[in-house]
Amino acid sequence: MNYICRKCPDKLKKIHGDGFQISYDRANSDGQGTVQVTFSPQTSSFVDRVHLDLVRQRFVTFYQRTASDLQQTSLHLDPHQSKELQRKFPLLLFEAASGSQTTVYGPFAHVQKLKEFQLQNSKSPGSSPVKKSPTRGQSVKSSTPSPGRSKPPEDESCPICMEPIPAEKKKALRCKHSFCRDCLQTAFDYKPVCPICGEVYGVLTGTQPDGGTMNVQTVSTPLPGYKRYGTIVIHYDIPSGIQKKEHPNPGQPFQGASRTAYLPDSPEGREVLGLLSKAFNQRLIFTIGRSSTSGRNNMVTWNDIHHKTSMDGGPTCYGYPDPDYLNRVREELKAKGIK
Repeated sequence: MNYICRKCPDKLKKIHGDGFQISYDRANSDGQGTVQVTFSPQTSSFVDRVHLDLVRQRFVTFYQRTASDLQQTSLHLDPHQSKELQRKFPLLLFEAASGSQTTVYGPFAHVQKLKEFQLQNSKSPGSSPVKKSPTRGQSVKSSTPSPGRSKPPEDESCPICMEPIPAEKKKALRCKHSFCRDCLQTAFDYKPVCPICGEVYGVLTGTQPDGGTMNVQTVSTPLPGYKRYGTIVIHYDIPSGIQKKEHPNPGQPFQGASRTAYLPDSPEGREVLGLLSKAFNQRLIFTIGRSSTSGRNNMVTWNDIHHKTSMDGGPTCYGYPDPDYLNRVREELKAKGIK
């Protein structure tokens, strides 16, 4: 949360706008690094209360997308080196630890850039982690390209290792971003998404516990806002079990969950149902974590794909009418490569 507050203030402002405020309280946390986040409207009007839940959903989506890509590493740096690296890597957060130890947080691609930069500089004996100095007798090369040899354009440098990309090792993605083939493979081994824009490549598999079921039925009762159609009722059931290595606390038990969700039985609703079914099979609907309602850990929770768990009551009750819901959930699914 510290990274988001310090490095993403503009995005937070866009989420809550002028009508709402988001406050953070470490004093009421559970002592395990969590922060209590409170959402409140600037006024008490009904419209603000209705849209408050939408602000909360946007924040949770943004938080989970950002936090899932954050990496951490530790470096031995003096204050001058830390300052130089902060200028060179503005999207990374540098925090002093004990002694000369500095903890660095940031997006995976940028942490990889930092590691490659440190590795390249450490290859020269006596060199600084931040700046290389020529040894005695070594000529200083000008940054101006020599005649007949043009400098590689900036967009031909690998965003991960920051070195020029040899033509035979270049890998261009359909999103038009290019990388060294080996760098991209390392990134894809961690998560099959473009390190720059986040577009998903291949099949993204989540951490939803095994053994769950998704059953669907239809009823004739219409949902508010969809009077011409019946209702699709989705029943999810995830049994309790033991956490595996991809979960927060491997070897510990977790408590399962049964959830019911609703969609209009319209062409658009049936399309979303197909996408949700695909996401369920890729283990993306649920995960294991901390329950936002009970505050308990080791619980099966929703995984950043919002569902309507009530037929009515509007957005504040996770129900209908909500004209933009189907578009929103499609975007959430698209972010996970489901389309």
